[in-house]
Amino acid sequence: MTENQTWVTEFILLGFPLSPSMQILLFGLFSLFYVLTLLGNGVILGLISLDPRLHTPMYFFLSHLAIVDISYASNNVPKMLVNLLNKKNTISFVPCIMQTFLYMAFAHTECLILVVMSHDRYVAICHPLRYSVIMSWRVCTVQAVASWTCGSLLALVHVGLILRLPFCGPHEINHFFCEILSVLKLACADTKLNQVVIFAASVFVLVGPLCLVLGSYARILAAILRIQSAEGRRKAFSTCSSHLCVVGLFFGSAIVMYMAPKSRHPEEQQKILSLFYSLFNPMLNPLIYSLRNKEVKGAFRRVLWKDRLM
Repeated sequence: MTENQTWVTEFILLGFPLSPSMQILLFGLFSLFYVLTLLGNGVILGLISLDPRLHTPMYFFLSHLAIVDISYASNNVPKMLVNLLNKKNTISFVPCIMQTFLYMAFAHTECLILVVMSHDRYVAICHPLRYSVIMSWRVCTVQAVASWTCGSLLALVHVGLILRLPFCGPHEINHFFCEILSVLKLACADTKLNQVVIFAASVFVLVGPLCLVLGSYARILAAILRIQSAEGRRKAFSTCSSHLCVVGLFFGSAIVMYMAPKSRHPEEQQKILSLFYSLFNPMLNPLIYSLRNKEVKGAFRRVLWKDRLM
């Protein structure tokens, strides 16, 4: 950095430019959504750990998805809630960069976990006789560890490229957390390399995985249509439709965020989309799986019945 550039020690998060009464209303609403996110995903984790019938590869990956959703929301939402009540919405440089890293790591990991879950459903429906061999616990563990590792390494690359940039002002981030695109706008140097890496990573963790998921479900749909039993077709459709809803919500919002052409108000668009997959998506995931999955609802009833007997 040149001599007239100074090292930034903190940023100001502009958040939502609303009236104090509207901010209090949003604080209550978002607090409720955050509690529902923690409660819903916590219930999913509890049911999977307590019910032996859910000790299968599908629910093993679903438990990882629940952990990612809890972590994802907890990285962004608490700071946003605090800022809705405070007039001085500042965040230090190191926590800001850490927030960016965790946000990218959890987002990348969720993309990869969703791909692994689609592969699990493909093997279960298209190769049921070989399912226990192909999706052994060793394979499942390797896939889960690989998803977390790749997600973290990709996030580390983004953060490394951010740290090489000088930040000399302005210090205002037009967002409710340290979202990577908003942080890059404050850099006092060329960010073309960062933009290229973000686009390449989006292709790797969004477009590529989405193509794999759609390819898997095309073959799954063909296999379902060949099932003779109406009950078998219904069960397969129910399980797969839950996963497709989650895939559509997450990949759709992320692709619009990082790959679609920007509108005339990109900052406001980014805030709404970030809010969607930082808060709404993690809250909706357990609802989608519990409402459309008889095994989860059955496990919930068994746990409640066991507690009553005790």
